Amino acid sequence: QSCCVCGQSGATIECFDTDCDLSFHLPCAKQGGCVTQFLRPYRSFCPAHRPEQDVEATPEPGTECIICMEPVEERKTFNTLVCPACRTAWFHRDCIQGQALHSGISALQCPLCRNSDMFLEDLLIMGIRIPSR
Repeated sequence: QSCCVCGQSGATIECFDTDCDLSFHLPCAKQGGCVTQFLRPYRSFCPAHRPEQDVEATPEPGTECIICMEPVEERKTFNTLVCPACRTAWFHRDCIQGQALHSGISALQCPLCRNSDMFLEDLLIMGIRIPSR
């Protein structure tokens, strides 16, 4: 299989959507906007079929990532996520991924509202890897 991101052969991860025949390499997934869910049943999605946050929220003009304090995009995107509980904490995908890797599943929570249940579930669905330590 050829990778839908880099075009090279050897792509072993297929999009979970049954009508999709796209494949990609795991290292190419993030760069190409693919989502890999690190929870059972370990599904992966191409950019066309990846999950999107169900939260109806739009950041106010000038909203910053609560972790790095840099501006976020003007809407939810692959690179911009929002806490589903408080709907006011916005994150860059890379920032919340770094936080998740440092905190682990037992300590990760929204830095603003401290919600963990809805927050963790949404992050896992959106392809954020959270170690179990």
